[in-house]
Amino acid sequence: MEKPFLGFGLGLRTAHYEHVLEHLPPVDWFEVISENYMVGGGKPKHYLHRVREHYPLVMHGVSLSIGSTDPLNTGYLRQLKTLAAEVEPEWLSDHLCWTGVGGVNSHDLLPLPYNEQALRHVVERISRVQEFLGRRILLENVSSYLTYKASDMSEWQFVNEVARCADCLLLLDVNNVYVSARNHGFDPLDYFRGLEPERVWQIHLAGHSDLGDYVIDTHDHDVPDPVWQLFRSAIARFGPVSTMIERDANIPPFDHLLAELNQARALAGDSARQCAGASWETDLGAAYA
Repeated sequence: MEKPFLGFGLGLRTAHYEHVLEHLPPVDWFEVISENYMVGGGKPKHYLHRVREHYPLVMHGVSLSIGSTDPLNTGYLRQLKTLAAEVEPEWLSDHLCWTGVGGVNSHDLLPLPYNEQALRHVVERISRVQEFLGRRILLENVSSYLTYKASDMSEWQFVNEVARCADCLLLLDVNNVYVSARNHGFDPLDYFRGLEPERVWQIHLAGHSDLGDYVIDTHDHDVPDPVWQLFRSAIARFGPVSTMIERDANIPPFDHLLAELNQARALAGDSARQCAGASWETDLGAAYA
């Protein structure tokens, strides 16, 4: 399947429902948090369908817990499939992580050990999820603050092997790569080099909290300069990828986020024009023009 390019999008948040519908701002698409709309009705569903009349949507989940040893939550998957049938999103995504075990939900995105046993476990579960949903899903790399002694491969090797063996796709969170690189002392460009470009279908950009000795993925700040620079490198490596900005706390006025999105558009265009000699340079430059 050829990688689609949606352009530049934003996360749809409650604070901006009315602004979006009143002004129909120049955003190419919106990403919605799946769990916020897995209900029978109500205001969130009302706004979701109204926004869908004007914009393409993608669905992004936080509760799949694909890496857990608990059984897959078939009730959750049925709700997810029902919502996807209603919304007709361009794609579905979630996180390459676990969120709970023994029936207890941590409400956090917890990293996996990077080894063959975890790889086989996750690949089998992704295959079952994709078969149930009738589509391939995107999985996102998470930020991390610890490592496992049981790991015997790099995170990017693990992520790439998961995608290859399960035949799923990737949502590359550039901010999460930056956060984990700072916390664990690896080169973020090694991460990019380790991923197959054709599997990277979406990019997330966000801000974080820099506490000096470590960095926390908080989504409550503007995208900082180091993440913007890393984004340029990502575009040079992966070509035209649908890109969006996440903001989940300390949410500013919509026009502030739109200005950030336009910065992403401009940086991507600059990166494309500077990638002399790349086989995809001409197409990329046109896509981001």
